[in-house]
Amino acid sequence: MAGWDSLDSSSPTLIICSIIALAISSLLVYKSEIFRHKHAHALQVTKGGEPITVHLPLVEKERLSHDTRRFRFALPSKNHVLGLPVGQHITLRYKQPDGKVVMRSYTPVTSDDTLGYVDLVVKVYFKDVHPKFPLGGKMSQYLESLNFGDTIEVSGPKGKLTYLGKGKLKIKRRATDANAEIRSAKKIGMIAGGTGITPMLQILRRALTDPKDQTEFFLLFANQTEQDILLVDEINAMEREHAKLHVWFTIDRDASPTWKYSVGFVSEDMIREHLPPPASDVQIFMCGPPPMLTYAVQPAWEHLGYEKSMLFAF
Repeated sequence: MAGWDSLDSSSPTLIICSIIALAISSLLVYKSEIFRHKHAHALQVTKGGEPITVHLPLVEKERLSHDTRRFRFALPSKNHVLGLPVGQHITLRYKQPDGKVVMRSYTPVTSDDTLGYVDLVVKVYFKDVHPKFPLGGKMSQYLESLNFGDTIEVSGPKGKLTYLGKGKLKIKRRATDANAEIRSAKKIGMIAGGTGITPMLQILRRALTDPKDQTEFFLLFANQTEQDILLVDEINAMEREHAKLHVWFTIDRDASPTWKYSVGFVSEDMIREHLPPPASDVQIFMCGPPPMLTYAVQPAWEHLGYEKSMLFAF
């Protein structure tokens, strides 16, 4: 018989510790759910389901790279949460001097566990940088021009997908669909390009903080260079701390001697190697520049045997 100094998996001490750890984890998840429901939501809708516009002031701005910023907007009070279901996005709106309205959709990188503010990570498309788009991006340059205290119009929630937890998904393939499709996945693959990482992070943060969510995640994240990889430290930390998350990067160019990942555009071989193969319990999410999805990603699905029901593009 083993002594107390050579504990095995049947040891009473280990069993008790495991029970305590599980109880604490369950309590944290329960408290998180209570937290979300008891705080006021900044996002509101009419009785008919139409989003109501709110005005949120800019309170912080952080430079993440030469062309990417983290914008922090204050909610109506320090006790508000945004009120955004996981997988959904918000719409930002402003009126130009000529009266024309500019609207763009963004997925926050904060969650409904965050009180008092919402963070957006935005790539700023400056004018006179890309020859095909000499005017740059209207919304991103407008956000870049804001001073602290300036407000932006925000509405939501919007979106066709909601992550319900534990691999369960609610999907509306078309905005006109009367009923949403409910799918369950044991493995979720993610292909993100640039700021397309934001909806993936929103889902990952929710799933990885829930010990009861045993869904396995596979992230393939594409960027131009190593320096362009957004929130790389957080992503690497998430992978180290959670065995159910597998991350692979690819960059277009300028790989350093220590780079251990892929170089080149997302390819069929990368998808085959780093994402789960097609199965009834597999779901694939995509978000990134249209050329990447159209010319690199979409053609691979049919070759690899994925069905349309397994695929969702944000």
